[in-house]
Amino acid sequence: MNATWQSHLGANGAKFLDNSVKFNDDERQDVTLAAQGTVLVPLVHLGAIRATGEDASVFLHNLFSNDVKKLGSNEAQLTSFNSPKGRMLASIVLWREAGDYLLTLSADIHAAMLKKLSMYVLRSKVRLMDDSGDSVLIGLAGPQAGAALEAAGLHIPGAPRATASGVATVVRLDGARFLISAPISEAVALWGKFVAAGAAPAGTAAWHWLDISQGLPTVTLPVQEEFVAQMLNFDLIGGVSFNKGCYPGQEIVARTHYLGKLKKRMFRVHTDATELPVAGTDVFSPEFGEQSAGKVVIAAPAPAGGFDALVVLQTSSAESTEVHLGSTGGPAVSFLPLPYALA
Repeated sequence: MNATWQSHLGANGAKFLDNSVKFNDDERQDVTLAAQGTVLVPLVHLGAIRATGEDASVFLHNLFSNDVKKLGSNEAQLTSFNSPKGRMLASIVLWREAGDYLLTLSADIHAAMLKKLSMYVLRSKVRLMDDSGDSVLIGLAGPQAGAALEAAGLHIPGAPRATASGVATVVRLDGARFLISAPISEAVALWGKFVAAGAAPAGTAAWHWLDISQGLPTVTLPVQEEFVAQMLNFDLIGGVSFNKGCYPGQEIVARTHYLGKLKKRMFRVHTDATELPVAGTDVFSPEFGEQSAGKVVIAAPAPAGGFDALVVLQTSSAESTEVHLGSTGGPAVSFLPLPYALA
């Protein structure tokens, strides 16, 4: 993280731990702010990669699960980078910024993915760079998020997965949630303007909870290479193109789609467990006995108590009256609705 940015956040009450930040000792308070109003979140759990050069579009198109060639100048897309076995190595939000492409992905795999993607460059006229030293990522969400953007002199993208350019790039993730990529030189001033417009600083847990509410997963180190894209519902939320041609893992992803052999999906759940379920925690159901029926992808405190999570689970187990975390006798989970239908 940029030292100037970290110092600014620290002076405004931020407390750092690994790739996360909080503004309240109890992270549930950060989540409650997100549930009740408009929040401003430093997205320190994400890292950014910039791809530049005349071959950048083709280079990324040949590696990722979505159709990069069709990405418009004011558009963003979800996409994934997969292993040859079709398992997701990274979930990515991708957009264009002038002649470059910006990729955001989990910070705990950022350096490794930059190195791995660079191995494919060979003779391509493309350069991949860590963008973290030059810009910061800020999340803005809630009913007054649009007004806060306008108060800061930024444009509001007109639709989900649209972008708007100015002194910073604004990516609309969903209805009232925005990702802002700002140069270091602008970030501190923008933060102050957002706060003055009524956005309350909140921590990483708040953004995780919003992701969970929207059914938007993030591949982190504990669940790398665990899931085919469809298991994380990427085919349902616009993260996969089945018409674009080859990319690493494409044969497996396509076979899963066309032969209909998908046995797992991602579900949104709640548990009254006493501790936060960590990514990679096994999930159990009676029909599979001591064998794991799935895994936790991401979890966060729920505003009213307990925890909400996204879990990948055997679809047959989702109909079970007993699904447990960690062991067959672990904390029970109940199912919550997703904002999209499971096909």
